[in-house]
Amino acid sequence: MNEWNIQSRAHACESCARPFADRQPYHTLLYDERLEDLRRMDVCDACWQSQFSDGARQRKGFVSHWQGVYEAPAPAADAIQKETAETILRKLIEQNEPRYAPAAYILAVMLERKRILKVKEQLQRDGRRIFVYEQPKTGDIFTIADPDLHLNQLEAVQRDVAQLLEHGLNPPAAEPPAPTAEPPAAAEPEPAPQPVAPTVAN
Repeated sequence: MNEWNIQSRAHACESCARPFADRQPYHTLLYDERLEDLRRMDVCDACWQSQFSDGARQRKGFVSHWQGVYEAPAPAADAIQKETAETILRKLIEQNEPRYAPAAYILAVMLERKRILKVKEQLQRDGRRIFVYEQPKTGDIFTIADPDLHLNQLEAVQRDVAQLLEHGLNPPAAEPPAPTAEPPAAAEPEPAPQPVAPTVAN
């Protein structure tokens, strides 16, 4: 199973194909049909009532269900460009590098505490906990594995997270060492004073 995953909310019902209207209620169903990858399905309320409400839990691989309210995406010009904990988490998941797994988990927990992400489900796969988070505003689902951190790892992970929050995924290049100042040129020795001949009075 892919332990890191983002699945975006559909913009139309996956059953009747009608586009969702802004503020329209919809239903998300989560399936794990092949016991490998979670798959989400977003349907309108009418299709939920007529096709899924009675038999969803009996369908093979059913994991979870919840209801949301569709929010039309903001215009691209209004998108926030600055790096945030959420944008960094998205980039970490896209890169899918195992070395970032602990940092991704900590960022997800931070976003949960700030109520930006909500835990929708906890699964067990191969002896590991998998958290299914939802971003309520976008409807995106984040699948994050618990890296089972030990106390002696926390300090290093906290440093990684602080570095990511400050610099993103592109840390600043190390500055070249400052050139050493040249020693000041030795001053030329002043000429020794010439002895003055004594004047003899006539």
